[in-house]
Amino acid sequence: MPGRQRLALQLLNAIGGAASNLDFQKLLFLYCQEIRLDPPYEFVPYKFGAFSFTSYADRRKLVERGLLEDDDRNWRITAAGRDSVGRAIETHLSSFATRTAGMRGNDLIALTYRRFPFFAIHSEIAEKVLKGDPDAYERVLALRARPDKPEMFTIGYEGHSLESYLTALIRNGITILCDVRRNPLSRKYGFSKSTLSRCCLEIGIRYEHIPELGIASDQRQELDTQADYDALFAEYMRNWLPGQATSLSKIRDWFDAGERIALTCYEHSPAQCHRHCVADELESRFGQALCARHL
Repeated sequence: MPGRQRLALQLLNAIGGAASNLDFQKLLFLYCQEIRLDPPYEFVPYKFGAFSFTSYADRRKLVERGLLEDDDRNWRITAAGRDSVGRAIETHLSSFATRTAGMRGNDLIALTYRRFPFFAIHSEIAEKVLKGDPDAYERVLALRARPDKPEMFTIGYEGHSLESYLTALIRNGITILCDVRRNPLSRKYGFSKSTLSRCCLEIGIRYEHIPELGIASDQRQELDTQADYDALFAEYMRNWLPGQATSLSKIRDWFDAGERIALTCYEHSPAQCHRHCVADELESRFGQALCARHL
């Protein structure tokens, strides 16, 4: 069992074996904040505060394995789940369970909002749960402000979890994620088109796919050195991008309409990804205003 899924089961076991969806999500979030190095789950600001899409993907797998009950409203460990993690509860988990034992519902949500206001910026219930703490609510409101000028960015998802990637988009006020992969499929959870587009929609970011700006996978074989990448990108800029006026103009039109756009593909380094070629071509055709910042 992956360590991440084991941690979710161990935490659930430590707090008594069952919790509502909302309570468990907040407890998982708070526990992960206490793990300073390489926390197993990362989170995004969502409708009710901090949320991990990955935790729900793991939940489905745990249900399939019979380690969690198939319950739409609650996380509930099965006897097999308890056996898989052992009956003894690790000291830090036990301490966390004791410290949070009296916190559930709105009290628990309010605690996460006060301590981590960024994760409340998309909350539909922030005003309600922070009604008795106007200072905390003002901190949330201050963080909700988005940049209002159009801007271009690029971002690769290599090295990111889905949540850290989406959080980077949110922090930079991205309004359109433009996927420039030819085939937007990934073995990494969250980065195939269907999941990525759905998750973007749920956090208020528009997803657009322009496959015409991608490079065919058979052209990306045997890229062993930076010189190999450079040769591929030189060919791409010389023989492919000049014929993509319609696609490039579409991006320029979004920019002119005030959108904040991130071009995305896989590689972390722009120097090893064709998205930097697209960004350079946009700047060359349409001016310095479209100069992209690499995230």
